Amino acid sequence: MRFHLGTTHIPGIEGDPLPLLQGLRQIFPRPVLPNPPEALLSQMDEKLNPRDFAGKRIALGVGSRRIAGLAPLVRAAADKLKSFGAAPFIFPAMGSHGGGQARGQLEVLEGYGITQGAMGVPILSETEVERIGALPTGTPVYLSQTALKADGVVVINRIKPHTDFKGPHESGLVKMLCIGLGNHPGATALHSEGFDRMAQVLPQAAAVILGRLKLAFALAVVENGYEETAAVEVVLPPDLMDRDRELLVTAKGLTARLLMPRIDLLVLHRIGKDISGAGMDPNIVGRMGSGLSEGFAQVPPIGRIAVLGLSRGARGNGNGIGLADVCTRSCAEAVDWGDTYTNCIASTVTGPAKLPMVFETDRLAVLGALRTIPRITPLTARIVVIPDTLHLGEIQVSPGVVEDLGRREDVEILSAPQEMAFSPSGELLGKLL
Repeated sequence: MRFHLGTTHIPGIEGDPLPLLQGLRQIFPRPVLPNPPEALLSQMDEKLNPRDFAGKRIALGVGSRRIAGLAPLVRAAADKLKSFGAAPFIFPAMGSHGGGQARGQLEVLEGYGITQGAMGVPILSETEVERIGALPTGTPVYLSQTALKADGVVVINRIKPHTDFKGPHESGLVKMLCIGLGNHPGATALHSEGFDRMAQVLPQAAAVILGRLKLAFALAVVENGYEETAAVEVVLPPDLMDRDRELLVTAKGLTARLLMPRIDLLVLHRIGKDISGAGMDPNIVGRMGSGLSEGFAQVPPIGRIAVLGLSRGARGNGNGIGLADVCTRSCAEAVDWGDTYTNCIASTVTGPAKLPMVFETDRLAVLGALRTIPRITPLTARIVVIPDTLHLGEIQVSPGVVEDLGRREDVEILSAPQEMAFSPSGELLGKLL
């Protein structure tokens, strides 16, 4: 998609002073598992009986999220299953992501280093599903034919707060069973119930699926607020519902957040489907595409949000761009609107695909956004700059934010204020990783 911005004119903006920023470290609880693959192998030896796997085709379902150390965990699980005498293979469990197409979902896996060569097992990317039952409302429940044909299935997912609803089961093992394994038709059908009913829908759908699926075990991953593995757990089928609920409580206690009391302008270097299901995590920014707000973690009020880019791992899925107030031309032009709309139609949430105000450069996006906020100037605005909503440890803030934070023990000042620096072409310099 091309944008003609030649007529855009903001009187006097070239003379606006540039904001001041300084480095800040936010400190969160940081339990870290030293060797996740080793912990996984130990649990598989402890909890699984090799005789239950010998000679069987075991399907490892892997989703679309960027999970810390995902490829080594998948490889470890595959290797251990082979040592049990099984014939493991990998398949995408992504609902409508990757455009809801086999090739697109395979490319998502490849972006995480999950290839046949690296994993040492075949990867089958197929989108055919079978209707296996229905919810009490009559909504059909679908399941991947690849999963149904296997002798056993392993679901692998991170457990974390969901971006659009709250309940006992959010983003985790149950959601992977119901949404991920349903491919595009399954994701679309269950989302048609609406996010306001998702807390009830997931357990209902899971009951139908667990009655048909030959679930061997699940692998749950919990991360800390620094995108590091805090825990991995092999979960046996009888314990899946309870552990998914309990580990969600653990995950919520480790979630990073923005600690300041208020923000005039939040600048994100990037958004992306690999970063959050909503592109930018509503649990961090407080803007929900679903329109629901009950139960979301408290976040500071944010006046404006500016997005400078789309992550490579998003593979063009621009879901979440509509939660911003402004973005750059390069960000908007990086969006594959077909994949984005496919995802939004499946989820029944349209707001995250809307186009915000588009500015030619990073510099104009920042200054243009500031121009829309009443009663502040670039030098008085409370500005927070973050890499994305997954990385909130080391960030940049304006002096007004530092003043608001006071002498908190969970923040550390890293540098003195400096003028926000841009290249001659308007690109923000010193971008955070």
